[in-house]
Amino acid sequence: MKLTQPIKYFMEEVAYVSQKTPDWSKVFEVTYTNTWKTAIKPMPENGTFVLTGDIPAMWQRDSTCQVRPYLVMAQHIPEVSDLIYEVVKRQFFNMNLDPYANAFNAEANNAGHQKDKTVMTPWIWERKFEIDSLCFPVQLSYLLYKNTGRKDQFDENFVSGIKKMLMVFETEQHHNTSDYRFERTYDRPEDTLVNDGKGSEVGYTGMIWSAFRPSDDACVYGYLVPANMFAVLVLDYIQEIFTEIIPNEVIVQKARKIQREVRAGIEEYGTTTNAAGETIYAYETDGLGNHLIMDDGNVPNLLGTPYLHYTTMDDPIYLNTRKTILSPENPYFYVGKYGQGLGSPHTPENYIWHIALSVQGLTQADEAEKARLLQNMVDTTAGTDLMHEGFDVDDPNNYTREWFSWANMMYCELFLNYYGYQIKE
Repeated sequence: MKLTQPIKYFMEEVAYVSQKTPDWSKVFEVTYTNTWKTAIKPMPENGTFVLTGDIPAMWQRDSTCQVRPYLVMAQHIPEVSDLIYEVVKRQFFNMNLDPYANAFNAEANNAGHQKDKTVMTPWIWERKFEIDSLCFPVQLSYLLYKNTGRKDQFDENFVSGIKKMLMVFETEQHHNTSDYRFERTYDRPEDTLVNDGKGSEVGYTGMIWSAFRPSDDACVYGYLVPANMFAVLVLDYIQEIFTEIIPNEVIVQKARKIQREVRAGIEEYGTTTNAAGETIYAYETDGLGNHLIMDDGNVPNLLGTPYLHYTTMDDPIYLNTRKTILSPENPYFYVGKYGQGLGSPHTPENYIWHIALSVQGLTQADEAEKARLLQNMVDTTAGTDLMHEGFDVDDPNNYTREWFSWANMMYCELFLNYYGYQIKE
């Protein structure tokens, strides 16, 4: 899509405000406009399709994060508000096709992982059940309302999608009775579920079972704690929307019940202790006494707990958790010549994620630390002026994913935050 004059005016304003950091500003201009120009694909019907980047599919999660920084413009520029509305429309079209799927095709073209052992359709690129794939579209629809006041996104397709979402949440609170299965026998072992596609055994906790992490890697244990934290936030949104905007007491009561059970499950089963004996949040648990102490560069993650509004930045358990995951106690925390931060089992050892550096900045109040992280991100683009998935801490010229729109826009969100542009939440 072409940049229109109102958007150009906004970019000029930001360039003026950030003129003391021209290298940051240059990367912001490249990354902020790259998504607009290359990833956004208006369709003849069913809204706007958003390419994740170098994979020709739309992720429910990524597409929210790809346009989330545009909410700053949407506060003042109607065409940007309209664009985000069209993205929400597409997300709920997707959700109504299959609430278990995480990534979709632009058309019913049978592209993607059609050989997976699960219930595929021509519309689905990939059917990995991830809690956040249901949460992110709700968040985007709600933030569009908060930042612009518009309510037309809360239509019959939205209501239908929410009903399916809540049905899935209720089902997966009792995963042992769920029909969902997933196996991928022809590719990465990280991309399949054990136990004939059902996943490892879990006990009831009140939390929602998740097959996969936001990295699209399979969960080791069934309850992904940060994803359940995100669900608690989104269930708040649903209660507000169906109380104040489109009243529906049945949906409100169902959302409230699930939220209460999930929150109780997190606090009872989702904590453990670190090596120092301090209480921290686990990354995953199975409700049977096992906990995974780690964190991943993707959102939702434990590092982003305040970003998900589950805790505050000064919450003692969060501070213990943050200290733990930003240390060698987390097997995916890497330190090298060009930086330190969270990586992921999804990418090579010693590769840290630009997304994680952005979240690290957005979850603390020290402006000098935000500046340090922004500079580190700018210094590790390998001369491309674009963010990547992961980069080698000892040689940023080695990286994964040359075109990764989600990472680009997370840099933009931290940059805008640093310069005082706020998304209303």
